[in-house]
Amino acid sequence: MMVYYRLYWALWMLSCFGQYSGQDLQFPEPANGAVGASVVLAPDNPPSTPILIAQWSFTSTFIVAFMSGVTTESPTYKGRVGFDSNTLALTLQNLRKNDSGIYKLSVTTTTGEILTGETSLQVIAKIYNVTLIGPEETLIEGDSFANITSEGTGIIDSVQWMKDNRPLSPSNSIIFSPDFRSVSISPVQRSDSGEYQCIYSNPDSSETATYSLIINYGPDDVSIRGPDVVDLGVPVSLSCSANSEPSASFRWMFNGTDTNVTTDTFTIDKTDFTDSGDYDCTAWNSVTNRSASQRHVLEVKVSGGGLSIGVIVGIVIGVLVAVSGICGLTVYLIKTKKIPKINKQQKEQASGAPQTTQDHIYEGILEFQATSQGGAIRENMSERNVNQAENDDNVYVNHGVTNRPRAATPPPSMKPSSRAPVKK
Repeated sequence: MMVYYRLYWALWMLSCFGQYSGQDLQFPEPANGAVGASVVLAPDNPPSTPILIAQWSFTSTFIVAFMSGVTTESPTYKGRVGFDSNTLALTLQNLRKNDSGIYKLSVTTTTGEILTGETSLQVIAKIYNVTLIGPEETLIEGDSFANITSEGTGIIDSVQWMKDNRPLSPSNSIIFSPDFRSVSISPVQRSDSGEYQCIYSNPDSSETATYSLIINYGPDDVSIRGPDVVDLGVPVSLSCSANSEPSASFRWMFNGTDTNVTTDTFTIDKTDFTDSGDYDCTAWNSVTNRSASQRHVLEVKVSGGGLSIGVIVGIVIGVLVAVSGICGLTVYLIKTKKIPKINKQQKEQASGAPQTTQDHIYEGILEFQATSQGGAIRENMSERNVNQAENDDNVYVNHGVTNRPRAATPPPSMKPSSRAPVKK
């Protein structure tokens, strides 16, 4: 204690009777420090002559003094200060908020020259432990809301919110709390997905916390890329895509039948006519439990501009219908006996012309008729002839005619034949 008072009186005497040079000690810009940190205060132009006495003070409070090679600290700053006699620098450690203020330095050289200077210090509380707390539940577009809250320690002068490194502004769905420490989003949209940043700052400290927000949505905008018309025997790939978070799974159906293909691409190694039809791709999101589908129509045709499968099927059906119609008409005409049964020779005698191809066809029909009706026809004709002969006999008897004319026996060449001759 006695040393302290001696030093004080010595400094007082020098300040009263020493030679003041009028040269001031220059300091840089005012210093800033954070609570708990350290700061160094030093003049830019220390004297070149040896120092006899140097003293640092805070307002009117003595901090440290140097005299005759001995450094003396104030009990108030014991263990928190340091002094460099060469640079006259004062080091303050473990800064406190009340360390802010004006600091003065007085120096007396061995020549009796007195130099003075002052600087200021602003101590700011350090910001630390800044964090963001967001929703833990799964967020689905249009159905959920999100609340993000910030926390931190220290003196906070300002709070700034960013999203994906761009300023976050309030809107109808984005609302900030009065102290700007939290933000609410309701309802969430897919555009709300991204990285949110909250920045706590003061003149000496700045801390940033981040939080990634994921909004689940979709699937929607399902589309299928691929050709509409392809040649026969070529490879084909159909690709399905959809907007979805998380990525959608896919299922393919062909003409309403499940193909068991569950990838985004449906591949046909070599096309066939049977590959023509409707291809349906269904996208499904396992988180939103939503699905959406798209249809693609594929047509396979003969290469080189040939007929498509649809046209070929139409032609085949048309031919079958025509053949069935012709056969049906033929059977109908035969059964209704609308085709006249004319003897081939009689037809030739009447026309006097040889048979043509049409005549041969007609002859075949007559032969078919005779064969199908068989002996029944001949039997009916024989019966009819016998009955006719009996009737004729009765007529002649009733009229007293005993000798009736008999039918002339036809020559062998005129005997009826079961098959008409074919003219060569």
